[in-house]
Amino acid sequence: MLRAGLISDTHGLLRPEAIAFLQGCDLIVHGGDICDPAVLDELAKIAPVTAVRGNNDKGDWAKRLRETEMLQVGAAWVYVVHDLADLDIDPVATGVRVVVSGHSHKPRVEERDGVLYVNPGSAGPRRFKLPISIGELIVDGDEVSARTVQIG
Repeated sequence: MLRAGLISDTHGLLRPEAIAFLQGCDLIVHGGDICDPAVLDELAKIAPVTAVRGNNDKGDWAKRLRETEMLQVGAAWVYVVHDLADLDIDPVATGVRVVVSGHSHKPRVEERDGVLYVNPGSAGPRRFKLPISIGELIVDGDEVSARTVQIG
């Protein structure tokens, strides 16, 4: 069994509750809008990090990040993109089991056509009345599940 921590839209703020939730993860996926490379450095102390560049990630440090990433978590292929509107592949045709995104700040887990779409929401500063949240992906053989959790 593998546990991937899912975090997005930190906007330069890595909350202690997020750090606590991510402890014990095998890897961490950041869905963009990091806004401070120190966030990635702190996450990397917990587990290996895969991150994509969000629309608010600027500067030389952000140029090292790709707009999309594809990674394998156990038996599951995971595609990461900051804004789901920028999804540039057909997940079903490419064999992707999970699409992780951010941008909207709205936590969501939804399965469509055998693909699990997960937005962990925003773990950074509160925006409007949206919750502060984080998520996890569990891959156990061929079984894949995800959840989001409110923090802060």
